Amino acid sequence: MDTTTIALPRREYRPGIELSVIGFGGILVRDESPDTAERRVAEAIGRGVNYFDVAPQYGDAEIMLGPALERHRDGVFLACKTECRDAHGAAADLERSLRRLRTDHFDLYQLHHITDVASDVEAVFAKGGAMETLDAAQRDGRVRHVGFSAHSVDAAFAAMDRYPFDSILVPVSLTTWVAGDFGPQIVARAREKGLAILALKALAKQKWPANHPDRGKYPKGWYEPWTTSRETELALRFTLSQPVTAAIPPGDWGLFLRALEIAERFTPLDDAEAAEANAMAEELDPIFAFGK
Repeated sequence: MDTTTIALPRREYRPGIELSVIGFGGILVRDESPDTAERRVAEAIGRGVNYFDVAPQYGDAEIMLGPALERHRDGVFLACKTECRDAHGAAADLERSLRRLRTDHFDLYQLHHITDVASDVEAVFAKGGAMETLDAAQRDGRVRHVGFSAHSVDAAFAAMDRYPFDSILVPVSLTTWVAGDFGPQIVARAREKGLAILALKALAKQKWPANHPDRGKYPKGWYEPWTTSRETELALRFTLSQPVTAAIPPGDWGLFLRALEIAERFTPLDDAEAAEANAMAEELDPIFAFGK
């Protein structure tokens, strides 16, 4: 496909900041060579991607992404995370990630994997909790915006009620939405609170069935992705039809390129397509489900 005249759409994150509707997940360069990382970052930026997301938990992704992104740094929105719940651990994560990614600030720094109200939400807001580090880093300019990634409805609600976060990173995915009833309530609350919504798991189909023959084709994924042309189109367009700023596809390079192609010509699902998408997902085993 000739992409020279095709613009990847962008949407508002916060006033004055627009992100490409497809984000580059750091797992795309995990366990790759420096040359491959450099090529992938350059190709993504050349096709209009300006949103990059990574975390210390993604193996060597920070180490690979830092040098590849360094010469492009001024033109991208770089997001990182900490899974630590205490201030000391979060500070260590932040400093290490800044060094690895060869930058003096993150455009977005997030509490990673907020799942349980007591052990996650209450812990980060307690005295000596991780929010002390994020607040200090935002004051001194090492962090521009603050957010969190959510993996349960209760924890997402509790976090949004405790702090005026800039954004939430959350699964907004066809199967979790339709078969798991996970997503609609979080999106609605985030909109009420004025948070930007960044979508995870945009091409997640379901939990891997036992002994699935294709599992080895996607070594970086812990769930089965949508893979056929029609499935990927409907699934991604479903996510982008929701009030999200951007979506992050799986950490598979082929699926990432497919997501770019779909996003470049994105139109919202019409009623017939929405019904087709719902029918695709309603009998599947979602990776997240409300109440589970």
